[in-house]
Amino acid sequence: MFRSAASKYIKTSVLRSNATSRVATSRNGWRSFSATATSSSEPVLNSLNKFTEEEEMLRDTVRRFAQDVVGPKVREMDEKEMMDPEVTQGLFEQGLMGIETSAELGGAESSFTAAIIAIEELAKVDPSVSVMCDVHNTLVNTVVRKYGTDEQQAKWLPKLAESSLGSFCLSEPASGSDAFALQTRAKKDGDHWVINGSKMWITNSYEADFFLIFANVDPSKGYKGITCFIATKDMGIKIAKKEQKLGIRASSTCTLNFDDLKVPQENVLGEVGKGYKIAIEILNEGRIGIAAQMLGLAQGAFDKAVPYTYERKQFGQPVGTFQGMQFSIAEAAISIESARLLTYNAARLKDEGREFTTEAAMAKYWASVVAQRVSGAAIEWAGGVGFTRETGIEKFWRDSKIGAIYEGTSNIQLQTIAKAIQKRYT
Repeated sequence: MFRSAASKYIKTSVLRSNATSRVATSRNGWRSFSATATSSSEPVLNSLNKFTEEEEMLRDTVRRFAQDVVGPKVREMDEKEMMDPEVTQGLFEQGLMGIETSAELGGAESSFTAAIIAIEELAKVDPSVSVMCDVHNTLVNTVVRKYGTDEQQAKWLPKLAESSLGSFCLSEPASGSDAFALQTRAKKDGDHWVINGSKMWITNSYEADFFLIFANVDPSKGYKGITCFIATKDMGIKIAKKEQKLGIRASSTCTLNFDDLKVPQENVLGEVGKGYKIAIEILNEGRIGIAAQMLGLAQGAFDKAVPYTYERKQFGQPVGTFQGMQFSIAEAAISIESARLLTYNAARLKDEGREFTTEAAMAKYWASVVAQRVSGAAIEWAGGVGFTRETGIEKFWRDSKIGAIYEGTSNIQLQTIAKAIQKRYT
């Protein structure tokens, strides 16, 4: 859709090289660029606003896709509470659904930071589309890449990069923040596992074809019985309920039922009983993705509302020039920048292979706070117009609330940070 119908866009798929600059042609014909490696053994110290050429190109491409393809559909998707299939297809065609996946397996072979850039840019226009891309990349693809066998990667990653939407199934009615209290069970039956139970609050699940399901194979072992399974919708996954939500309405959130769902032994992802480890490690990465979504949301609300304050006049001058308004706008800009620095610091730490758990929690917590504050202030800056659906500003505020809830509530993030502080000082 997007690639064939909109030739005016830069047709670039950004492939990372760890050595020298190169121009490559991927199998879909798009040119790819990567940054030149430094010849010095000394580390190059840059600001957190320094990005590689390929990352800047990706940002530009995603920004134009979001503005020109997603933008015109935002209000309709929100009101219908349904993702437009053309948007989903466009994400795949743009190469945005396999950002870190290797080129050999159909992906863009880029950095984690590149994925964060894409998530942020999409959220500036529609956080619903952003979280679809986020969950698919930072949770689903990453789990298969990190824990899948060579055979599993070869079978599933090309599909996930090209056409198959993924869903991460961990939460249940009785296990939200206490994720390891899950009740879904898996029992061995010959060369298959039979899964019974249900999942709740599952993102992407209405449109998804591919599911990562966490189930306990031996409750007597507690969380050490939790195992991750690969399943597809045609195996018999049932959508019990599609939630009607305050915000991110176009992003599907469903309750799933598994009634004697048969999954072949070859679809066990990682080791039996090691699913808890997968969940812990992957959610730390996912929190940076949500931070990027909230960051983009805040910036999107800011970008919509601030220009209006310089157009709207009261008492003979633009409302944005009154000191009270100036201070509010300045404080919002500072908050957004602080969230941006936290988010990209965590992303770079992850790319460098360094510890980032605390930094991810800080970024996720603060970006969610900033998103709510800035989007709420943006409504007030625009006055009555901001309160209407026509401008789209109020949607950012509705969408912002979820940031304090999913991928670990704000209190869970604070607890993670506090434990790290305690460990450091005791």
